[in-house]
Amino acid sequence: MSPQPASSSERVLPHPEQKMKTQAATARIAGVQMASGPNVAANLNEAGRLIGMAVERGARLVALPEYFAIMGMKDQDKVKVREEEGRGPIQQFLAGTAREHGIWLVGGSVPLVSGSPNKVRNSCLVYDDQGKRVARYDKIHLFGFEMGQEHYSEERTIEPGREVKVIDSPFGRIGLSICYDLRFPELYRAMQDVDIILIPSAFTETTGKAHWEALIRARAIENLAYVLAPAQGGYHVNGRETHGDSMIVDPWGVVLDRLPRGSGVVVAGINPDYMKRLRQSLPALTHRTIHRC
Repeated sequence: MSPQPASSSERVLPHPEQKMKTQAATARIAGVQMASGPNVAANLNEAGRLIGMAVERGARLVALPEYFAIMGMKDQDKVKVREEEGRGPIQQFLAGTAREHGIWLVGGSVPLVSGSPNKVRNSCLVYDDQGKRVARYDKIHLFGFEMGQEHYSEERTIEPGREVKVIDSPFGRIGLSICYDLRFPELYRAMQDVDIILIPSAFTETTGKAHWEALIRARAIENLAYVLAPAQGGYHVNGRETHGDSMIVDPWGVVLDRLPRGSGVVVAGINPDYMKRLRQSLPALTHRTIHRC
């Protein structure tokens, strides 16, 4: 169906949810929502159960949230379980689970060894359907927040990354980011053209209820890309409350699936042809005139 003229010079497509009904999605992607605790083994067991649910619903790309393997009683707990690159139970779990199900699997963030004995690299690891690690992204922007009784300072226990990471996959070009990165649109511009943006997160309830959905949908709209945002969602043993609302958003900003609270999965189909037509109808990515980002 061709776009219909609007009252201004901008041309608007029919509502994408209606259009998707007539188009077969080429792949299904999923995000896992958890409320992780301090026990790594228990968290991995729960992650495995939820990944299985996503696979049963046809997902071929599954992403876990930030800190899926540990939400410790204190920030330093993740330093105690940090792993050498390519070794350790968390990475073994990711590789083995991807291979077992024949899926691409994203470990939203894994605590890896850093240059400091008191810090970790908060790393997003991607495994292909053979269980081979094909990408690592180290979180660049570190969360800091003080409001009332809430105090967070990731720089105390995390060493920031420096490199933007984009990978090719059977599902298109994927841009990797983690949680607080969401607030920095220049990171996503630096990715150039991507088809799927991954944003595994552990947003606080305070910031999440105010900004999460607006920021997620903005990243999809401004980049005309799908966004897959798996999140921590609920009350944690350490007393922290995370916002949840894991979602998959299409390039027009339509929320295809979401899970407001609790453990579970979000699953949706993606369609590269649909995304291509949107970009042809609204070629905003080619209209950019400022390229310093």
